[in-house]
Amino acid sequence: MRLVINKIILILSTLAAVLGLVFLFWILITLTIKGIKSVDLYIFTHDLVDNGLRNLLIGQFILALIAVIIGVPIGMIAGIYLQEYSFGNKFASFIRNLSDVMMSAPSIVIGTFVYAILVNPIGHMNGWAGAISLAILMLPIVVRTTDDMLGLVPKELREAGVAIGAPKYRVIFDIIIKAAKVGIMTGLLLAFARIIGETAPLLFTSGNSQYFTVNLNEEFPSLTVAIYNLATMPDKHLVDIAWAGAFILTFFVLIINLAGRYIVKDKK
Repeated sequence: MRLVINKIILILSTLAAVLGLVFLFWILITLTIKGIKSVDLYIFTHDLVDNGLRNLLIGQFILALIAVIIGVPIGMIAGIYLQEYSFGNKFASFIRNLSDVMMSAPSIVIGTFVYAILVNPIGHMNGWAGAISLAILMLPIVVRTTDDMLGLVPKELREAGVAIGAPKYRVIFDIIIKAAKVGIMTGLLLAFARIIGETAPLLFTSGNSQYFTVNLNEEFPSLTVAIYNLATMPDKHLVDIAWAGAFILTFFVLIINLAGRYIVKDKK
């Protein structure tokens, strides 16, 4: 009876995986067919006001970069504390539970929260609010991944570092983190992949500018918000630009993931 149940579960799992892959390739093929035909040099050299994507691409990169600068150090430090310094106290349990809740929180909730504290008091949308909302989204993923990956490092490595007289912070940074770097890098890539394609929080925080700007104190251009807006336009040319933007964004995320995996593999 158990063998029959195992076979049934195996068949159902395989069918579910195949079904998921079918939809994934369907999306990618549709995106490639509709997007690549609208990709040319013009959209990389002109702003949205001239039917280009230059300001949007640069704006999206700036927002994501600032989010990484804010979120990764805070998340890694928190993960290190939970695994290496908390010793299983109640505060650590609270942080872990809060991190799990935040990972499943809808991005639009984060957007409205940042809107309430950074947009509404100022009176207008701005790039800082958008970057901080993205940082908040990636923070629980970085915390949880760092915590879990450090927990997989054998305690013998910690004991060996202490035995040679190294201070605890040197043991953590020179031994434990190096041993867990593959898992941590994977978590960082997942966190980055989530924020680079987010639209909902940016709708409430950074908005979207048709012009090139690097001033984060004002409304800031972002590719994802522009795709959302352009896709609903009645003009077919604008819809084609949205498809081009979606294709470029997907291709960029793919390249980042492949590059990250290659770097991690090369340094093993």
